[in-house]
Amino acid sequence: MKILYLCHRIPYPPNKGDKIRSYNEVKYLASRHDLDLICLADDPEDLKYKTDLEKICRRVEVFPLNKLKAKIKGLLSMLSGGSISTGYFYKRAMQKVFNRWLADEDYDAIICFSSTMAEYIFRSRCLTVHTGILQQPQLIMDYCDVDSDKWFQYADDAAVPLSFLYRLEQKRLAAYEVRIQQAFDQTVMISGNEAELFRKLCPAAHNLSVVANGVDTDFFQPRLISKEGDSVNLVFTGAMDYHANVDAVVWFGEKIWPVLKKRFANLNFYIVGSKPAKVVRDLAYGDGITVTGFVDDIRDYYAIADVCVVPLRLARGVQNKVLEAMAMGKAVVTTTRANAGILADEGKHLLIADTADDFIDKIESLLKDRGRADQLAMAAREFVMTRYDWKSNMEKLEQLIQRV
Repeated sequence: MKILYLCHRIPYPPNKGDKIRSYNEVKYLASRHDLDLICLADDPEDLKYKTDLEKICRRVEVFPLNKLKAKIKGLLSMLSGGSISTGYFYKRAMQKVFNRWLADEDYDAIICFSSTMAEYIFRSRCLTVHTGILQQPQLIMDYCDVDSDKWFQYADDAAVPLSFLYRLEQKRLAAYEVRIQQAFDQTVMISGNEAELFRKLCPAAHNLSVVANGVDTDFFQPRLISKEGDSVNLVFTGAMDYHANVDAVVWFGEKIWPVLKKRFANLNFYIVGSKPAKVVRDLAYGDGITVTGFVDDIRDYYAIADVCVVPLRLARGVQNKVLEAMAMGKAVVTTTRANAGILADEGKHLLIADTADDFIDKIESLLKDRGRADQLAMAAREFVMTRYDWKSNMEKLEQLIQRV
């Protein structure tokens, strides 16, 4: 098959949630089909990775995205009655290349990764619309998770006037998602929970499938590493300029960490991830807290963790940081929301805590009972190896495309 793949963020390096999924989709499909990739890069440093993707794909075009200009375009889109998100990720130069490639090739399928990429479909003069349905090539939308619901969560967490703005974006993006479902041949979600949420948004959805994420369990596997003295370590990983991650570690650092540190004098908390926001960097002034910034190999920090903490209060979809920690054979304490897309059994594969007191109690229980922590860790890795294998999940995606 000939496949054209549109992505809102360059799928390399696979160092954050959405990029991990898009990279594995691109890598698998490009190894078995002719795949052309068009994507955006919101970090100038990522432009250099085009050469890495050219080794995988037949053709690659990467367009730099200036965040300030994109925000202005997003606001203009909102003022004209549209969605902030679609305006933010739309570039005319990218539309021109998309149209040209469509004119040059007879693609069997177009895959859009994230709802905002549908705008390039709707604005293309190379695709015909008949009775509201877009015709060949076949169109597949991989939402991952329901984007509009993220804005609903942001609204609940924000003060006026941002809460009003976020709710307006949620409403408009939800309507846009319904429009996509009506026009595309297939809709893909990352988990059963996300699929059910989408069905509530769009009860008429009939072309809805679930393709889960995966973990490279050969790469993320238990490893022995020496620790300094009698230190005990908690570890959080993630892109530290992402709002949900920032909210999580600030809440943990302010409400949970001081109590735990009083009870365990040798306890350390490592916040591992690139581009930490100022409020995250400020946590490093606390006793025992280390903010690493970018690291070459995140496995080194998983390896020294006695417990991996994922205190996400704003979460959608499948949290790769949870899966990676479980694959590394680590005991995990996380929230109901962060586990919603994973569906691990509480008390068997990980522990769930949704309040500061719960986090304190459950982390303390694991630190005091190493046998319990080891038992949880072993079950966690077995769960991931059974349920979250990239190859089998990408085979489901390929079969879906061929069936369409």
